[in-house]
Amino acid sequence: MAAVRGGGGGGRRVAGTSPAAAGASSAGPGACGCQGRRSCLLCEEAAPPPQKKENFVYCPLTGLAVGERPSGFAGWAFPFPGVFLLDDFISLEEESKIVELTDQNAWKPSQSGRRKQDYGPKVNFKKQKLKVTDFSGLPQFSQELVTRMRNHPSLAGFLPVEQCNLDYDPARGSAIDPHLDDCWLWGERLVSLNLLSSTVLSMSCDSEDGIQLFPAFPSTEEQMHGSASLSVSQNHHQPISFASAEGLRNTIQWEADCCSSTKVVPSKDITVGVHLPRRSLVVLYGPARYMWNHAIYRNHITSRRICITFRELSEEFSHGGEQEELGRKLLEIALTFQGTPV
Repeated sequence: MAAVRGGGGGGRRVAGTSPAAAGASSAGPGACGCQGRRSCLLCEEAAPPPQKKENFVYCPLTGLAVGERPSGFAGWAFPFPGVFLLDDFISLEEESKIVELTDQNAWKPSQSGRRKQDYGPKVNFKKQKLKVTDFSGLPQFSQELVTRMRNHPSLAGFLPVEQCNLDYDPARGSAIDPHLDDCWLWGERLVSLNLLSSTVLSMSCDSEDGIQLFPAFPSTEEQMHGSASLSVSQNHHQPISFASAEGLRNTIQWEADCCSSTKVVPSKDITVGVHLPRRSLVVLYGPARYMWNHAIYRNHITSRRICITFRELSEEFSHGGEQEELGRKLLEIALTFQGTPV
């Protein structure tokens, strides 16, 4: 069963130190933040952990996960709900300014070769306790980002109470293990802005439950992959017009309805790659939030990447919830947009 984690994907839990992490001392004090099973290039003494390969790729135009051509699932597809992807959410100039502002604050070593900056309450997810002390709100530059997010129907009413900046670098072997974010404090939508380089969000499931696949007909598959494959190993994104996307959806629906040839495979045998272009915004909700683990594997970090993740409150801390008053206090602090990293 994958770990359930809190802010920044790492929670604030301390586990027993692994042999790999113990070797971090050779890289210098504070060079590595790895604990437990996790490791990075700064602390690994043995061979690096194996990198999982995606056998489906998510198509944002259709909401389908389509079998990768080199895999045994080529020619098959299934609906993959709970992902909303916006290309070019910010401009190159805005990206440059945001990176400049984040780099003005100190980055703390985190697990698996990442560095982090937290803007949120201090939380013990295991004991389900939190402290407001030292939480001064989200950073000022995020105010415009949040306003822009809320203009999209999928993010209507979105009020982030926490922001976590994560810095990935191939020189450190940066990655994040498959996990589900905490559900006690954090709510339905997880929103991440992908900066500086493209990457792949790898979605996997531990369940033995079956997933029904239907054929992606050659004509449909060719349209979805375009003239070049939508392989998760690629670092480019090919936009398709709204008209062609609508026609593609109708074609897929017709083919699915008219086809009786399907097969069922265990969920645990499937890994879906969600390609995240540079400067894109991705939202996970519903099944993609609560049923599918998400990860970033080392082989998908080819140059520096900064991920800015925003989280909203769960129902327990929202209007009518048992801890509504505490939730209101947290939001009041968060939305001052005068915060510094905790």
